[in-house]
Amino acid sequence: MKVHFLGGAGTVTGSKYLIETKNHNVLVDCGLFQGLKKLRELNWSYLPVSVKNIDAIILTHGHLDHVGFIPRIIKMGFRGKIYGTAPTLDIAEIILLDSAKIQEEEAEKANSEGYSKHQPAEPLYTIKEAHQSLSYFHEVDENSWKTIFPDFKFRFQYVGHIIGAGFIEIETNGKKLVFSGDVGRNEDLLMKSPKRPEQADYLFLESTYGNRNHPEEDVKQILKDLILKTYEKGGTFIIPSFAVERTQTLMLLLWQLRSEKAIPQMRMIMDSPMGADVLKVFYEHHAWHKLSSKEFVDMCQAFEITQDFQETLHILEDKSPKIIIAGSGMVTGGRVLTYLQSYLNQESTTILLAGFQAEGTRGRKLLEGADELKIYGEYYKVKASTHTLNSLSAHADQTELVEWLSKIQNKPKKVFLVHGEPHAADCLRQKIEDTYKWSCQIPDLFEIVELV
Repeated sequence: MKVHFLGGAGTVTGSKYLIETKNHNVLVDCGLFQGLKKLRELNWSYLPVSVKNIDAIILTHGHLDHVGFIPRIIKMGFRGKIYGTAPTLDIAEIILLDSAKIQEEEAEKANSEGYSKHQPAEPLYTIKEAHQSLSYFHEVDENSWKTIFPDFKFRFQYVGHIIGAGFIEIETNGKKLVFSGDVGRNEDLLMKSPKRPEQADYLFLESTYGNRNHPEEDVKQILKDLILKTYEKGGTFIIPSFAVERTQTLMLLLWQLRSEKAIPQMRMIMDSPMGADVLKVFYEHHAWHKLSSKEFVDMCQAFEITQDFQETLHILEDKSPKIIIAGSGMVTGGRVLTYLQSYLNQESTTILLAGFQAEGTRGRKLLEGADELKIYGEYYKVKASTHTLNSLSAHADQTELVEWLSKIQNKPKKVFLVHGEPHAADCLRQKIEDTYKWSCQIPDLFEIVELV
């Protein structure tokens, strides 16, 4: 049995792990590369395996870096089934259609304005291709074993992070493989605490924050102080946000602050069509998060939830202080770019980065103090103040990742550290080896490892 590390190795994006057995080939996650240009370009390349020979895909959760390559792999010839929990498949549908829409729009814009090096610029996949990919989806209940071949079965176990997310236990060839996906926080505002694996011969563990612990921040106080300062300046408070989980968490915090009369009665806007669709998933799958139906409805009613781009343009005309949550979380695309084009050069603007910013993204550049940002082929001066919130991360930190392993009763043959930048993965390797005396390996992109 072999594992091919086709993505999510040496980087936090593009998660793809191919399990090759004597009889079957199964892909765990099918993510899109984001961030650095050299990584994004891999999305256009054919995989170094025969796609037609992949029998099935199993999804840990619905984020773009775990599902965003699905229409592309189908275009390459994949014809198997794609398995996920009900909320994961709902989220994946939203994310894929949004991704296709953004790609089509950006290709069209690049062609009309002539700033692309490619003539013509083309989307990685179209809305039609994203729609077609949904017919391959097959729902599997959480905590229920699913036999997909006589010698291959798996189950999802609740892992927090985002709605629908699960770590995957696989039994095949007399071995138990565990894929963590992205592990959630022990004490999350929205999501329940992650379950933990109890057996693993081979463990594939994310390492996004393997080199650090999240700070203990009074998030509500930080939000309150920044909003009040922005309000006093008559400015706009912009939060680029991931549409899934992060947006809902921010909405919850802002709703609580308003309910407590801790912030002024200024406009609160959630401008993300994808975020609006995700709210419906949260409403339909209450068992997957902490909020009651009433709390959820009350929270949503405190916000202007936009859909049409014309509403965005009307918001831009409003010069009064306001709070805007808009995608995308790493400032790689979406409505937030439109707001930054208008507000980035204003000293009264506050930008709050509330999640991980991958290398090469505009969010990372803002985090590192960039003087200007390139948006749609033009450069915009950064005069806005930028702040960060690290404790809102939906990813477990180093301590939580090490604790997540604490219920494993046997000694794994190998722990593979994936979905992390090299330094983060290496720090986590040292911590696990010191704590448990387990053998860890940090695989390279496209490396193939024999599982004996």
